[in-house]
Amino acid sequence: AAGDDKKADEKDDEAAGDEHEGIVTENHLVGETSLYLLMHAKNPVDWYPWGPTALDKARKENKIIFLSIGYSSCHWCHVMEHESFLDKEIAALLNKHFVCIKVDREERPDVDGIYMQSLHIFNQISRNGRGGGWPLSMFLTPEGQPFFGGTYFPARDGDRGQSIGFLTLIGKVDEFWKNDPASIKRDAAAITEHTKTSMEGALNIPKAIDAEFPGEIVAALTKQFDPEHGGFAFSEANPNRPKFPEPANLQFLIDRIQRNGDDAQSCRDMLTKTLDRMASGGIRDHLWGGFHRYSVDRFWHIPHFEKMLYDNGQLASVYAEAYAITKTPAYRQIIEEMVQFLRAEMTSPEGGFYTALDADSEGEEGKFYRWTREELEEALPDEESRKLFFAIYGIDEAPNFEEEFYAPQLASTIAAVATERKVEESELEAQLRPIRRKLFELREKRQRPLTDQKILTSWNGLMIRGLADAGRILEKPEYLDHATAAADFILKSLQTEDGRLKRTYGKGEAKLNAYLNDYAFLSHGLIGLHMATGDDKWLAAAHKLTDKQIELFWDEKGKGFYFTSDDHELLLARAKNPTDGAQPSGNSIAALNLIYLAKATKEPVYREYAKETVEAMRGLNNDRFPHAAPLLGIAAAELIE
Repeated sequence: AAGDDKKADEKDDEAAGDEHEGIVTENHLVGETSLYLLMHAKNPVDWYPWGPTALDKARKENKIIFLSIGYSSCHWCHVMEHESFLDKEIAALLNKHFVCIKVDREERPDVDGIYMQSLHIFNQISRNGRGGGWPLSMFLTPEGQPFFGGTYFPARDGDRGQSIGFLTLIGKVDEFWKNDPASIKRDAAAITEHTKTSMEGALNIPKAIDAEFPGEIVAALTKQFDPEHGGFAFSEANPNRPKFPEPANLQFLIDRIQRNGDDAQSCRDMLTKTLDRMASGGIRDHLWGGFHRYSVDRFWHIPHFEKMLYDNGQLASVYAEAYAITKTPAYRQIIEEMVQFLRAEMTSPEGGFYTALDADSEGEEGKFYRWTREELEEALPDEESRKLFFAIYGIDEAPNFEEEFYAPQLASTIAAVATERKVEESELEAQLRPIRRKLFELREKRQRPLTDQKILTSWNGLMIRGLADAGRILEKPEYLDHATAAADFILKSLQTEDGRLKRTYGKGEAKLNAYLNDYAFLSHGLIGLHMATGDDKWLAAAHKLTDKQIELFWDEKGKGFYFTSDDHELLLARAKNPTDGAQPSGNSIAALNLIYLAKATKEPVYREYAKETVEAMRGLNNDRFPHAAPLLGIAAAELIE
């Protein structure tokens, strides 16, 4: 009977194999260096990286392209992989009817930017009220033109409310393609044209710099400012709308304060309110240092737990400059803890900086960082220490995360708590430091989130600048040594003999054509080192890179810089990316670099390039959005003087 059961099991296995014919055990991502792509290399989906092999296959076989874009620390990217891309029935259908392409948005921001914009266009045309995000799930014609898409989809109908399941969705897309390809191609052509127009600008008319421009940005930021909790773009009606640090806004406020004009005090109020609230909230890692990517609420309470290099690089500069203005001890401490975290967890043996830490561990978001009350009570058996930590970090209150856990955070600033308790701030900090250290050491025994160890040129440039600014202002030569090691590594390992940059480094290999941001952000970091050390080596390197950037990216007709070089792969659109978002615009940083080089090298041509860049980007952003690129306001103020 046991033998019969075994034969029956083998027969069932064979039937299952027939049912899911076409699945793979290893796909075309196995040779990649991106952690995100390698995460999917063993999926049963026959993924290809973006490139001519996959695109040619789609055209030759006349198949729809399923394009999936994400990044290694993206929670919902992991969810969709586990639910859909490891599902053999879904994989079999994808492999049979589609060419499947997986993209790491951090390696290929050009591809991500185009198809994310195409999703926004699709949503606008469809009037479905949806937004964008990751994972980005787009369906393209064999020629690469988008016609339909979304973000995360559950695997099957009914898995998550009324949402259509991915299995049903891909079946419908395939059926529509077989029955009416002409309609799909017509829709794709329209979406492509709208995408191209929106990204390249139908009318790229430069707008002259005037003295009112910085003031217009101040007014726009003031209108968006959250006076109670700091930060921008909040909604009282929707307190759970995500809130981001937006370092470009903070850098602009710092510049206005330093210029000491009529708006200096109001800018100072907005700056310090935001920095204090961020420092107190759960968006900051209070046990070890560094900031998470954003808060899922208006109050900075609960973060989306991934830690990104570009955030911490920019915030190192912001808190350092704010410390120079205010001399607030907490700002200095925040930087010291951030650098501690950076050295321990984000620095490669070669000296470069890793990209990110995941939000998830053991399949759960924030599990590494969260605590139950019972865990904290067990960790802190000393009653006095426990009472102190519980009172100051909100553990006496109800759980603040998923109704069960605590993300430690301060109800107010340490300075305010010290005043309330009638002790010196330094004394209170001395009491808290060993408690935090003990909890950190216990946390280190947990299963850690994954570290994305790819090294991106542009993000390293932002971190080099952050360390250079912090080292200069806080008089910390070891920070400058850290920045120097990273700069030396990038210039040695990601720069070719002809002076061009590569985008990414991993497994000992530098690859991919670099973007404007790689040149501009790295030059910005090198300029920061020149400001901090006076070593002309860094000025010369920034000078050389900027000349190469002008050669490869400058738009002689419309002015300003394209995001991709003039010999880059031909895509649906060639954009200039004029806005400062979570990362600054390459054009904004380029304008600041050019102004510095004009002064340092006494070559006025750089000032003219800067002026034309600011005017071109103002034209693209137009008067409706004066705050779209606040760093342009800094450049404009410099050019007006």
